[in-house]
Amino acid sequence: MTTDILASLNRITSVANLLDIALVSLVFYGLLRLFRGTQAVQLLRGVLVIALAAAVMSQAVQLTAFNWLLRNSTPFILVAIPVIFQPELRRALERVGRSTPFLTRRLENTTTQNVINQVIKAVEQLSQRRHGALIVFEKSTGLSDITDLGVQLNAEVSAEALTTIFFPNTALHDGAVVIRDDRILAAGCVLPLTQRILPDHQMGTRHRAAIGVTEQTDALTIVISEETGNVSVARNGRIARTELNLARSILSDFYRG
Repeated sequence: MTTDILASLNRITSVANLLDIALVSLVFYGLLRLFRGTQAVQLLRGVLVIALAAAVMSQAVQLTAFNWLLRNSTPFILVAIPVIFQPELRRALERVGRSTPFLTRRLENTTTQNVINQVIKAVEQLSQRRHGALIVFEKSTGLSDITDLGVQLNAEVSAEALTTIFFPNTALHDGAVVIRDDRILAAGCVLPLTQRILPDHQMGTRHRAAIGVTEQTDALTIVISEETGNVSVARNGRIARTELNLARSILSDFYRG
């Protein structure tokens, strides 16, 4: 009887150990997926190398002063990590929040299709005329801190309104337009600029702004080059040149998601 109980306890302990290892592996896998494609990857590698070297040295050789330094530095390291990886941690928390669909807004299909049609019509006209433009579509992450510094419009989304806003030499043509649901919330907005190297030398400040806002939020941006008339779409910190039909498809997926 006692032997059976001990065997059962050993099995439970083994399962618990396997679960423990699996959870730790899952955490590291999630961190690597989160940091993939960002500048934080190099920082993470540096932290891991330093931590591994420190662990080996502290175990291999009894260094009293060095071990004391490691023990007393741990609280400062725990405080520094959230500061260093703040953008990535913020993005992770936002993804968790976006994974709860019952908390997000959804538009009717007819309203969504009308917004997409009007935007694509405006993008086509602006591209043909080579009028630079930057259109931001808000999703779950609020952009009030950006729109509050722009010119409040709260206007219906229409091709005429967008082409008028981005007409050269008008007061609002240099800033970004922010669209929330089916309304043009504000124009002339200033967006944060990315620090990344752009994939195309023809991309300028508008493209940096288009990437920058998508690095910090779950917004989608459409940007039109003033020099070439090329249309690009940015999301999740990445930008790519695209055709109108593909831009329409991406925008449809964005509203459905």
